[in-house]
Amino acid sequence: MAGFRQVIKDLISNVERVILDKPQVVQRALAAYLAGGHVLLEDVPGVAKTMLVRALAVSSGCTFNRIQCTPDLLPTDIIGVSIYNQQRQDFEFRKGPIFSQVLVADEINRATPRTQSALLEAMAEGQVSADGHTYKLAPPFSVFATQNPVEHEGTFPLPEAQLDRFMMRLSVGYPSIMAELSILEKTRLAHPIDELKPVTDPLTIQRMQRSIRDIFIHEKVRDYIVRLVHRTRDSTHLTLGGSPRASMMLFRAAQAYAAVLGRSYVIPDDIKTLVTPVLQHRLILNPESRLRRVTTESVLADIMKEVAVPAGVASWKQG
Repeated sequence: MAGFRQVIKDLISNVERVILDKPQVVQRALAAYLAGGHVLLEDVPGVAKTMLVRALAVSSGCTFNRIQCTPDLLPTDIIGVSIYNQQRQDFEFRKGPIFSQVLVADEINRATPRTQSALLEAMAEGQVSADGHTYKLAPPFSVFATQNPVEHEGTFPLPEAQLDRFMMRLSVGYPSIMAELSILEKTRLAHPIDELKPVTDPLTIQRMQRSIRDIFIHEKVRDYIVRLVHRTRDSTHLTLGGSPRASMMLFRAAQAYAAVLGRSYVIPDDIKTLVTPVLQHRLILNPESRLRRVTTESVLADIMKEVAVPAGVASWKQG
C-alpha cells in the first residue's frame, strides 16, 4: 500500500472540502469503501449523509447513482426492466440505477422488504439477476444506504440478513459551531461538491482494494478479533451475537483502516476503534435488556473492557 498513500491522502483531503470537521467519519467511510464493503449511514436528515457518499464517488472517479426509497418503489425500479423492442422484435434489458459503481439508497427502510431484497444479491455477489440472465456490476461496487433513526412511521425495518451485509454502520453527527459557520460561508454562492474533481480513477481504487488484503495482522490481533466476536455470543444481554462474517468484516475493515492511517500493519487500537461501527448493527438485544434501555454500544463497551487487549506493540509489524 506504500505506493497508494498519497492517493489516500488526496481522497481524504478532497472529501473534506465538502464534509467539514468530520475526519473520523471520512476515514471510516473510506476504509469501508477500500475494503470493498457497504455502509449504512444512520442519522437525522440534513447532516450530509448523501453528500459524503457523493463526494467519495466524485473523488474516486466512479459512477454514482441515487435511489430515493419509498413504499411504492419496485425491485425493477432498482435493477431494471425488460422492454419489448418492436424494431428488433425482441426484449431488451434497460438497466436500472443499481448499475453504478457507488449507489446511495436513501431512506432504505422506507422501501418494502421485497424491494430491499433486490439489493441483496448485488451487495453479496456484485451481480444482479433478471429474466433468467445474470449481469455483473462494474467494480468497484459499493452500496451506501441511509436511514433516519428517529422517524419510524411508514418504515420497514431491515431484516438481520440484510443488515449483516453492511460492513459498517456510521453516524455523521451534527457539526461544531465553527464548522457550521464555515458551511454557511462555503455554500453561500454554490455548493463545494459542484467544484469537486476526481483525484484518482476506478482502476486505481480496484488495485488499492486488492492491496488492502496484504496489510499485515499479527496472530495476536487476529485472536483479539475472534475473542471479541465470540464474547458477543455469550452476552446475557444479547439474543444474537456476531457471526463468523462479523469476524471477517472486522478483519477486513481493520486492514483498510490501517492503510487509511498510513500503516502497513494493524494494531489493537484499530480493532477497538472499529468494533462498534462493524458489530453494533449485527447484534440483537433481548427484551429485558431493551426495557432497561441497554444499547448494543454499551454492551460492546463492556465486552471491550472484559476482553484483554494483546500486548507487545513492537511485534505488530511483520518481520
